[in-house]
Amino acid sequence: MNLTMLYSKIHRASVSDANLNYVGSITMDSTLMEAAGLLEGQKVDVVNINNGERFSTYVITGRKGDMCLNGAAARKVQVGDKIIVMAYAQYTKDELRDYKPKVILVDEKNQIVAIKKELRDV
Repeated sequence: MNLTMLYSKIHRASVSDANLNYVGSITMDSTLMEAAGLLEGQKVDVVNINNGERFSTYVITGRKGDMCLNGAAARKVQVGDKIIVMAYAQYTKDELRDYKPKVILVDEKNQIVAIKKELRDV
């Protein structure tokens, strides 16, 4: 049996832009993508801490500090909102023995302040 588990998340990132006229996706800083193990085109879930919105989209590579929601997702955020970006993976029970998802903590400018491998005390 495979279980879908949190692979990584970027915690409390600040929305830097919302572009309704772009085709879709979330544009994010390539440094954050690398730290979280995210690939361009990968599906992610996004939670808006400010208003409770939850939605799925895909990642595209951006510039330093970018955390821009594009297309229809732009309607679910406002610039400055705090969001959590989460990615999941399939694991076997054997793989879960050493399971520790990556949690990327960022500051107001979406710069990494810490990388943890735990879900509690974030």
